[in-house]
Amino acid sequence: MTTLLGELSVSPAISVILPVLNEEPHLAESITAILAQDYSGAFEVILALGPSKDRTNEVAEDLAAHDHRVKLVSNPTGKTAAGLNLAIAASSNPVIVRVDGHAKVPNNYLTLAISILRESGAVNVGGVMAAEGITPFEIAVSRAMRSPLGVGASRFHTGGEAGEVDTVYLGAFRREAVIAVGGFDERYTRAQDWELNHRLRKNGGKIFFDPRLQVTYRPRPNLMKLAKQYFQYGRWRRVVSRSHPGTVNFRYLAPPFALLGTAASIALGLTLHPIFYLPAAVYGAFILISSILIAKSIREFALLLFVIPTMHFAWGTGFITSTKVLR
Repeated sequence: MTTLLGELSVSPAISVILPVLNEEPHLAESITAILAQDYSGAFEVILALGPSKDRTNEVAEDLAAHDHRVKLVSNPTGKTAAGLNLAIAASSNPVIVRVDGHAKVPNNYLTLAISILRESGAVNVGGVMAAEGITPFEIAVSRAMRSPLGVGASRFHTGGEAGEVDTVYLGAFRREAVIAVGGFDERYTRAQDWELNHRLRKNGGKIFFDPRLQVTYRPRPNLMKLAKQYFQYGRWRRVVSRSHPGTVNFRYLAPPFALLGTAASIALGLTLHPIFYLPAAVYGAFILISSILIAKSIREFALLLFVIPTMHFAWGTGFITSTKVLR
């Protein structure tokens, strides 16, 4: 059933919410960027603090002590969806803007998000996950994340025309629409954004992408953490596909097929005949050519030879081995 929503005012009050866990390196930069918004209306920043193992909570407490707009709530489990729901419960403003503790928004982000919400009539709007690294490894990952050769043709990674989509990165939500569908599903460790947007669409809401909404995203700092991240992405995307049949497209199936095809090719080449090495060789050529096209230096090229297959194979492994069924 479609949820009927009233018209937004020109400058509605906003609650910016962040689930925060182990974000010491980036949290101050992220919150400072939010507080520096040129938005003409009132806004608050609510941090749902998990049990961090670094100085994240100390940084958050210092930020709250220096600006009354920063509010802190406890998120004992540290889980993202739980933290988001706790932050929403602590808010009362008509618009909820989700930001991550390792993301940085431009100073017109809130102003632009409200404008797009009003113009599009959507219940959630979002833009580009503009990956931007600092170290050589992070820069190589950011190149892969912003290329169709690395992550496929998802608009929130690679950009594109404004319009309706299945999901967006982060997002600026109509609060009443989120409440109407029950908020974030806390059973999901990952993919909770995609899953919520699916329910919002089923309830008659529109999800809208606009490339003007650019959010700087900091990639994982090493290969192990990158592999863990993409393994979780694949694992939980499979859970979503079980919970919501018919939501898987070829882009989601490409990594598991690449993994299975390459593994079978090598195994058959070793045991039966060298001709079976051909599929693995084709994938290897794809990685080589992709790295050449994406890289801006010899160092980036060398790193991408490891980064791209790690993203593909970790995602594929997570998808294939996922056995979790939500009750």
